Amino acid sequence: MSGAAVHTLVKPPRYFTPGVWVIAAVAAVGGLCWLYRMTFGLGAATHLSAAYPWGIWIGIDVACGVALAAGGFTSAFLAHLLHREAYHAVVRPALLTAAIGYTFVALGVMTDLGRYWAMWHVMMPSMWQPNSVLFEVAICVMCYLTVLYIEFAPIVFERFIGRVSLPGLLGRLNGPVDGVLRFLDTVLGKVMTVFVVLGVLLSCMHQSSLGTLMVISGTKLHPLWQSPFLPLMFLLSAFAVGYPMVIFESVIAHRSLGLKVETKVLSLLARYTPIILTLYLGVKVFDLFRRGVAGEVLAGTFASNLFIAEVTIGAILPILIFAIPRFRRSVAGLFIGACLVILGLVMNRLDVFLIAYSPLDQAAHYTPSFMEIAVTAGFIATMVLIYRFVVLNFPVIEELDVPGRAAAREHAHAAGEPRARELDASPDGELEQIRVLRGRGLGAIAQGVK
Repeated sequence: MSGAAVHTLVKPPRYFTPGVWVIAAVAAVGGLCWLYRMTFGLGAATHLSAAYPWGIWIGIDVACGVALAAGGFTSAFLAHLLHREAYHAVVRPALLTAAIGYTFVALGVMTDLGRYWAMWHVMMPSMWQPNSVLFEVAICVMCYLTVLYIEFAPIVFERFIGRVSLPGLLGRLNGPVDGVLRFLDTVLGKVMTVFVVLGVLLSCMHQSSLGTLMVISGTKLHPLWQSPFLPLMFLLSAFAVGYPMVIFESVIAHRSLGLKVETKVLSLLARYTPIILTLYLGVKVFDLFRRGVAGEVLAGTFASNLFIAEVTIGAILPILIFAIPRFRRSVAGLFIGACLVILGLVMNRLDVFLIAYSPLDQAAHYTPSFMEIAVTAGFIATMVLIYRFVVLNFPVIEELDVPGRAAAREHAHAAGEPRARELDASPDGELEQIRVLRGRGLGAIAQGVK
């Protein structure tokens, strides 16, 4: 059977549940603490100092946030540029996660800046500093966030095309507004590949540049992590966490919305993770021997134990889980493996930016304040609330019967969007699906070149 399996549409659940109310309370506390910080300054709200000029707002909100949003560009690359048909079902949720994640990365940067009101200076060419690593990160993140909004625009168009209903006298604009939406949707459909390519390029640039930022820290960073290979390892770790983040988000979202988890698609997606993690681990081990610090791993110190835990949790265990078909085809196996990769990446970013970082002032100490923790927790809670609102009101998840879902299917069919076959549950069926996808992907690429 060709073509994707058409899901039976499910009526969306109500927005507020007891769990959502708890998340909303966390978001409210975080919002109040954020307002306090923006009003009274960094000194009043944080435990930052001259020795520790950044804390968890950079280590978690920015460094981890940027990497954990990598599912957007990795899934777009796989589905749209390589024309892997089976993964179109997970692209939109991954794109939404990336858009929300990068929005809050920008908000996290603004929160951590002492003079946040001057943040707009980065957009002025007369104030650019091309020798600065942070400048490159800022420009790439700003441009990529714009690209993400553009990539998400067709979902908004599908939601409102044919449903524009402005109140009162504004109702006279219903027709013109609908016409504009249809025109923009058509135009974007013709040039969207350009933005997908830009998204992949910009993501690779700033993912690696975050590693470059810590290369210049010199001896302040412990030898187990300090390396000229940091840009490459940051990029590879972002690639590695991209698909596990899609798996994690998909399992959580489907379970919370009362939907069946897309186990077959996620299992197929998980096949790539051991390959990328093995490459990442190989580069890491090679770098340790190349720099002559491999012996530090077995030194029995706090840093060496932390390094072993990071590598074991974030690389070795997930490789074993995702390499075993029985685990990879179960929801529990997929979820546990994805959580381990995510936890390992968070440990790595915290190790590099905070724990393994030692300032020149040896007496200095940093422990995040309550407000720092509350703001970070509030950001995460707010992202969850936004995600839930969007998927309940826009055609993001295929199984939900939301306004625009039927139009999204018709639009995909009219545009000739590749549709996946129902995956066979057997190992041979999965391998055959990969062969079919590879053949079609190469054919589509060749046809596009012509």
